[in-house]
Amino acid sequence: MYKDLQQQLPTTGGDVDWQGLLDLIPSLSALAATPQDPVYHAEGDVWTHTRMVCGELMKMPDFQTAGVERRFVLFYSCLLHDIGKPACTETTPEGRITSRGHSRIGAIDARVLLWRAGVPFDLREQICRIIATHQLPFYVLDGHRSGLAPEFIVRKLSWEVCIRDLVTVAKADTLGRINAGASAAWDNTELFAELAREDGCFDVPRTFPDAATRMRYFLSEGKNSPDHPFFTEPGSAVTVLSGLPASGKDTWVQKHGAGRAVVSFDEAREELGVKHGTAAEGKAVHLVIDRARELLRRKAPFIWNATNLSAQMRQKTLDLLYSYGAQVEIVYLENEEKTIKGRNNKRDTSLTNAAIDRMLHKWEVPLPSEAHTVIYL
Repeated sequence: MYKDLQQQLPTTGGDVDWQGLLDLIPSLSALAATPQDPVYHAEGDVWTHTRMVCGELMKMPDFQTAGVERRFVLFYSCLLHDIGKPACTETTPEGRITSRGHSRIGAIDARVLLWRAGVPFDLREQICRIIATHQLPFYVLDGHRSGLAPEFIVRKLSWEVCIRDLVTVAKADTLGRINAGASAAWDNTELFAELAREDGCFDVPRTFPDAATRMRYFLSEGKNSPDHPFFTEPGSAVTVLSGLPASGKDTWVQKHGAGRAVVSFDEAREELGVKHGTAAEGKAVHLVIDRARELLRRKAPFIWNATNLSAQMRQKTLDLLYSYGAQVEIVYLENEEKTIKGRNNKRDTSLTNAAIDRMLHKWEVPLPSEAHTVIYL
């Protein structure tokens, strides 16, 4: 299917085969039945808006001069940027239409869709990261709801997404709608881009003296200097594994564990006789955390072997590790769906393939900003 998506990529100046795209990605059809608040989208439903956004993108010099792979990323980022709206759209008691959370949900939906289509990992994740953050350029300069400084947001974001591509998609999103406030969103996006240019992170991640300084800056939410080396006594060196079940984490431990201690939810469940999804699973969680704390207190190196699939669940693990001053490496492993489910069928596990399908709705690939080192396998 990846080849089909490539074939549907419009050439510069060419037309878009909308029906062909609907045939390839049936979930796009739900966009036509998804309304939008006329205050922000007087053009109508989400599918109308999506086609307008893609049309505006194709007029932009940044798209027309891009190489094939970058045009693939930009076009499918625009095509899928609101793919999460059907699941998130609701009407308030006051009659307003909202789609809160559609960027995050849309990124997950796009990840599953493009994974099943066989889109290469790097291209897929560029698209998903743009979808997850596509609204940020509109309001970071006006005051992000987090209260964080715009400079901090831009610097951290540059480690998560190519800001140049994000700005291009945001501009197309602004132009591809009928909205009295579109000019303000455009101006904010321009200022957002200028801030990134001034800080040297428009096309590349923001530079830091070293990984420890970068992580201290991110963890302090910008309270530490990004330019002066941060020195601290190192704690445990911890490798955090991440990936869907049966993606190869146990095999990685066997090949690369080098005698290090391993904390594992699967092993804790087996030790306690606990099955996936039962109320008693909490006992296994407590056992793993207690063992991790003991290793962290001794500053011993170890491996944390778990799915760590969603950003929220991964953050709980990382917060614990960073509270002890650990140096963290995330190793993310991935495989094709048929391989994962085939392996899972052969394992002695209480986790079913249907449960793996449910886990896909929480699938967020680790970002480079989450650890001192992030390795994608």
